[in-house]
Amino acid sequence: MRSEALVPRVPPLLLPGLALATAALHLLFAHRYGYFRDELYFIACGQRLDWGYVDQPPLIALAARLATTLFGHSLTGLRLLPALAAAGLVSLTGYLVRRLGGGGFAVGLAALPTALAPLFLFEGHTLTMNAFEPLLWTGCAALLVLLVQTEQHRLWLAIGALVGVGLLNKYSMGFFAACLGLGVLLTPTRRLLANRWLVLGVLLASALVLPNLLWQHHHGWPMLELLRNGQLYKNTPFQLGEFLRGQLLMLHPLAAPLWLTGLGFFLFAPSGRPYRALGLTFVLLFGLLVYLRAKDYYLAPAYPMLFAAGAVAAERLISRPVWRAAVLVPGVAGFAALAPLTLPVFPVETFIAYQRALGLEAPRHERHAYGVLPQHYADQHGWEELVSAVAGVYQRLPPETRARTGLFAQNYGEAGALDWLGRAQGLPPARSGHNHYFLWGPGEEPENLLVVGGDFEDLQPLCQRAEVAGRVPPNPYVMPYEDNLPLYLCSGLKVPLATLWPRLKHYE
Repeated sequence: MRSEALVPRVPPLLLPGLALATAALHLLFAHRYGYFRDELYFIACGQRLDWGYVDQPPLIALAARLATTLFGHSLTGLRLLPALAAAGLVSLTGYLVRRLGGGGFAVGLAALPTALAPLFLFEGHTLTMNAFEPLLWTGCAALLVLLVQTEQHRLWLAIGALVGVGLLNKYSMGFFAACLGLGVLLTPTRRLLANRWLVLGVLLASALVLPNLLWQHHHGWPMLELLRNGQLYKNTPFQLGEFLRGQLLMLHPLAAPLWLTGLGFFLFAPSGRPYRALGLTFVLLFGLLVYLRAKDYYLAPAYPMLFAAGAVAAERLISRPVWRAAVLVPGVAGFAALAPLTLPVFPVETFIAYQRALGLEAPRHERHAYGVLPQHYADQHGWEELVSAVAGVYQRLPPETRARTGLFAQNYGEAGALDWLGRAQGLPPARSGHNHYFLWGPGEEPENLLVVGGDFEDLQPLCQRAEVAGRVPPNPYVMPYEDNLPLYLCSGLKVPLATLWPRLKHYE
C-alpha cells in the first residue's frame, strides 16, 4: 500500500481542465474537412446492427448508430464520442499518474503527449475503433496498478469487463490482454492470480465476446481472410526501420524521452518494481507485433501507461519550478507545431504549404499512389462531389429506367457515401463486393447498373449496352484512385447480379 501523505498534491481543477480542453480542441475542428472514409462505412454498419462484421467487431457500428440517431448528419455530433474518448484518455492517464505517486507537474507532463501526440490527435478526431482502444488498454493498466496497491481481488472482474468490451471494439485487445497476463505471470504480481475473481473475470470477458466469435465462426472467419489479403495485396511491406520510425513520428519525437523513461521506471526502478508487469507487457507486445509484421500504430494504445510512469519519474528528478517550466513550455510548443499534421487546424492549401515547409511526410501503410494530401486527410475529401455526380446521372435517366437501375461501388467508402449522403438526393441503396457490403448481398435484382469506377473492359461483356454516362469531377485532394472516376451505365444485364455476386467478393 502506498502512503497518501507522500503523494504530491494536485490542483483540483487541473485534470478536469486538461480533459475538457482536449475535448474542446477536437470539437472545435471536427467539421473542418468532411467524413472520413471509414466513418461512412461504420455508419452503414450502424444501420444494419449485427454481432459481427467482416472487418471489425460490433461496438463501432453501435457507436455510429448512436451518434447518427442523436445528431443526424452533423459531423461534430458524429465525432463527439471520439472527442470524449480522447478526454477520457487524458483523465485516465492522469489518474494513473496519481496512483503511481505523481503530482501536478507529472499530471501535466503525462497529459501533453496523451492529448497532443499526432496519432492521438487523429484518433480523437474520427469515429473509428482506434479512438476507444487506448482508453480501454490504459483502463486495464490502471486497474492492475490499483489491484497491486490494494489487493482487492474483485478488480479482476473489472479488468475482465474491460477486456471483453475491448474485444468487442477491436480484436487487438486480445494481444494486449495476452501480453498483460504473461507479464503478470513472469513477475511477483502472479501472487494475485490464484483466486476465484480472476476466473470470474476471464468468464465475463469470454461471455461478452462469445456472440461475436460465434458470428465469425458461422461466417467462416472472414476476419482471417481479410487480414491475409491485406498482407498480400494492400499493406506496405513490413520493414523494422519504418516500424521504429513510426513509433517516433506518430507519438512525436519529443515524447520519446518520456515513454522510454516510463519503460525504464517499470522495468528497473525500485519504486516501479511492483508494477514491472506493465513494462514486460510493453516489451512482449512490441516483440509480438514485430513478429506479426503489424502496422506501426498497433502499438500506440500501450504508450499512455508509459507516459504516466515517465512523468512520475521526471517529476522526482526535476524539482525546481523554473526547470519544470523549461520542460513544459517548449514541449507544448513542439507538440503544437506538429498538430496540424493530424488535426485539421488549417484550410487545405495552408496545410499543404505548412507540411511542405516542415519537410515531413506521414507514414504510408497502403500500396496506393498518394496525392497532395496524406491518406488520412485525402480520405476526408470528395464524397459529396461523388454523390452529386452519381445523383446527376441517376436523375437524368427516364423514370421507368431509373426504377430498374441499381448502384454499384468499388469499395466501402464509395458505397457508404452513396448510402449516407445519397438519400437526400433520391439514390437507391448502394451495392459493393467490398468487405461487409458483400455479405449484405446484391439486394433486389436490377435490370441495369450504374457503376462507380472500375474498368470498362470488365463491364462490357456483362451488359447489352455499356457507356460512360458521366464522371466525378477532378479533385486534387482525394486519393488518386478516387479522382475523376468514370460512371458507367450498364443497360440490360446479361447475367443476373445474384449469379455474378460470388465473383465480386473483395475482403481487404
